[in-house]
Amino acid sequence: MLLDTYGRQAVDLRVSLTDRCNLRCTYCMPEEGLNWLGKPELLTDEEIVRLVGLAVRDLGVREVRFTGGEPLLRPGLVPVLAACAALEPRPEISLTTNGIGLARVAPALRDAGVDRVNVSLDTLDPAVFQRLTRRHRHQDVLDGLAAAEAAGLRPVKLNAVLMRGVNEHEAADLLAWAIEHRYQLRFIEQMPLDAQHGWDRTQMVTAEEILALLRTRFTLTPEPSAARGAAPAERWLVDGGPATVGVIASVTRPFCRACDRTRLTADGQVRNCLFATGETDLRGALRSGASDAELAELWRAAMWGKKAGAGIDDPEFLQPARPMSAIGG
Repeated sequence: MLLDTYGRQAVDLRVSLTDRCNLRCTYCMPEEGLNWLGKPELLTDEEIVRLVGLAVRDLGVREVRFTGGEPLLRPGLVPVLAACAALEPRPEISLTTNGIGLARVAPALRDAGVDRVNVSLDTLDPAVFQRLTRRHRHQDVLDGLAAAEAAGLRPVKLNAVLMRGVNEHEAADLLAWAIEHRYQLRFIEQMPLDAQHGWDRTQMVTAEEILALLRTRFTLTPEPSAARGAAPAERWLVDGGPATVGVIASVTRPFCRACDRTRLTADGQVRNCLFATGETDLRGALRSGASDAELAELWRAAMWGKKAGAGIDDPEFLQPARPMSAIGG
């Protein structure tokens, strides 16, 4: 198993397939983009499947979420997903995407074994979308969402980041729209993971502010179901249910105590925390001929050294050198 010194077990693996993205979201990267990883630096399809298989068979991983960058840009995506879905024991397979191109591949994702998708959508206004992403692709995202629902990739989850002075006024509208379309909406506090290192806590729309904005139109009550556990989102019944909304308060209400995640970057580095400042190189070991047992030991050691928390509230907190697009969501 992947254990740390605080008794946490990592059963949720996040796999970044690429650091490339076809949007340029202002809270993620500069307009000109970044210096992308070269193909030799990326794990090959076979290497990804081998490492995911190792995690599932030997290290206790039960859920695998594929991310980016934008994972739909990865050549060979569908065969990689199918190979991972065929592993024994079969892990739960999910995909986080910006939705561009999803309309074209949603049926293929379902047939490959993907169980559900998370789609980023911060606004219902095409003009605001263009301002946030620097691209005119709003309708493509809406079409991708509809295709995912039609393909049965349910529940289709929406991830929304509210920006002060940009789209926070849309909070209630986003929730109403998500409920109408049977999508599950989760608001996420903006995190210090932008490539520009321009994150400003004072400009972040907090969980408390998000809930206050939603309560101008809806009645929210804590979901009475099973304990939250390692789930990052606090969930609320909307107007008594059955619809729900989630809020992921990574900054103001960190959930590190129950964290169950391990991360593999597109270039084969293990990260034991989203905000880690260090990594463990599996790609180098793998390409040097390491056995599965040796790779597993490296992975265990990486997780054993996990800190108690991300430390965002620490005055000496250092933002990771890598941005979210390179780490994987």
